[in-house]
Amino acid sequence: MDVPELLEAASLLVPEGLATENDITVRDVWEYLVQDEWEVALGLLEELGDVQPLPLDFWESLTDAARQMRLDRSAAWCQWRCSEIRIGVIRADLNLRPAEETGRHSPIPGAGVLRPMWSIGHRASNGEPALNIAFLWVEFALEIPPGGRASVRIMPLDASQWRHLNSGDVITMHEGGPAVGTATILEVQPSSE
Repeated sequence: MDVPELLEAASLLVPEGLATENDITVRDVWEYLVQDEWEVALGLLEELGDVQPLPLDFWESLTDAARQMRLDRSAAWCQWRCSEIRIGVIRADLNLRPAEETGRHSPIPGAGVLRPMWSIGHRASNGEPALNIAFLWVEFALEIPPGGRASVRIMPLDASQWRHLNSGDVITMHEGGPAVGTATILEVQPSSE
């Protein structure tokens, strides 16, 4: 399918009464589709997808459309949302330690490319914390500077290891050595598949 067909297919999966807090609805999307404003329509559909869970087909169509338009960050975000449908959602408030405490002087990239290790309560046979790997997506920002704070989404490589977490739990982020940050779990949703 080409971009307009993919966006039309996705828009048909949005309930008609659904609206963002700015009162954007699927009717607004259709107005932009008629005007061949595909990038705007894609952005509006992404916003509508944040209002309530929408099916995997919705996010797959948006992923394909974003790829065809060469919108790499949007494609990565829509692919991330596909993965969340398959394995679940973990959102957290992440506080990074200052550079002088961790040795990390560069910001953490926000588009789901970093795979830090996390101490989430498991223990190795020797009693030491067992670390679990998960991708990290920074919400509402392109990156987090050392000492910074942001809402993040966490995508575990093995979701079964993370099922014990609940809102309010605190986990620590590691990059090979001491903890570089702590995260307070805000939301945990199981897979919707």
